[in-house]
Amino acid sequence: MERQSVNSSQLKSVGHEDGVLEIEFSNGAVYQYQGSKVKDHYDGLMAANTAGESVGRYFNQNIRKCPHTSYGKVK
Repeated sequence: MERQSVNSSQLKSVGHEDGVLEIEFSNGAVYQYQGSKVKDHYDGLMAANTAGESVGRYFNQNIRKCPHTSYGKVK
């Protein structure tokens, strides 16, 4: 999956494809998130990045504990 770099101390890059959100963290770990809201979460991360807002804060507030999203470590 192709990921886009983001300006964040916590996240390195994010990508979305076929209902899967993939996030690479600054420590090199890669997780994939699935669920009904992953496209919205991807759009929210990219909007925060474009607006110069905290991408890490968006992740922590909207994705980390989202009950509609499951996740697993890829790398």
